[in-house]
Order: sequence, then structure tokens, then C-alpha cells
Amino acid sequence: MPDASGKPATSTSGGAIAEIEAVVRTYFDGLYEGDVEKLGTAFHPVSHLYSERDGEVADLPREQWFEAVRTRPAPAASGLARDDRILLLDISGPETAFVKVACQIPPRYFTDYLVLNRTQAGWKIVSKVFRTETRE
Repeated sequence: MPDASGKPATSTSGGAIAEIEAVVRTYFDGLYEGDVEKLGTAFHPVSHLYSERDGEVADLPREQWFEAVRTRPAPAASGLARDDRILLLDISGPETAFVKVACQIPPRYFTDYLVLNRTQAGWKIVSKVFRTETRE
């Protein structure tokens, strides 16, 4: 996969790809299982989630999102179908990456844009911008 400059990925970025994919898989697992500990390993403590609401930008700090996850039924426990996948992964340098994913908590279907930074603790999601489509 080429990097953001269009150059072929190096072996170093190949390792980063595997590390980033592991973070995203942890995110998917935490989302499906309703497990904020797993989500906490994927999302940096200062991360925020953003979406459009009534023509405005909704800004949700990580901890407020975690509280919502704690208080709703987990998709896995509810027997909801799981379908999550990475649609695009772009590494612009040794410390910055962008991942577009699709996931679902039926009847809601999400497109997420995740921005990751490499920290001393490894790759962490620092920002999530998402849109939701509700299907009947």
C-alpha cells in the first residue's frame, strides 16, 4: 500500500499497518462487546468523537461516550449481527495515520473516520468523526 506521498510502503510502515489494524480490531471488539476497557486501550484519554447533529457539530469527549456504552445493551449480548471492516488506511508519517471504517449496531450503520497518533504507549485513536444511517 503506498503512503500519503504515493511512495510504496516500507517495511517500517508495514509494521505500523499491523499495529494500527490491531488497534482498530480492538475498537471493533470493544464496540460490539460493549467493553469500555477494550475501547480505552484503543482511544487516547484526550480523544473526542464528532458528528453532525441538527446542522451543528456535536463534540463528545471519550469519557461521556464510555458512559453511554456502559449503559446501553451490548450488541453481542443482544444477538445483533456483526459487520465491521477497514475501508481505507493511510499513514502519512511515523506518528500519524487515518483509517476509514464501517461498522454497525443495527438498525444503525456507521462510517467512522479515525485519526491515530503514535504515542509512547503505541498507536491510539485521538479523534473519531462519524455519520450514522438508520435503516428499517
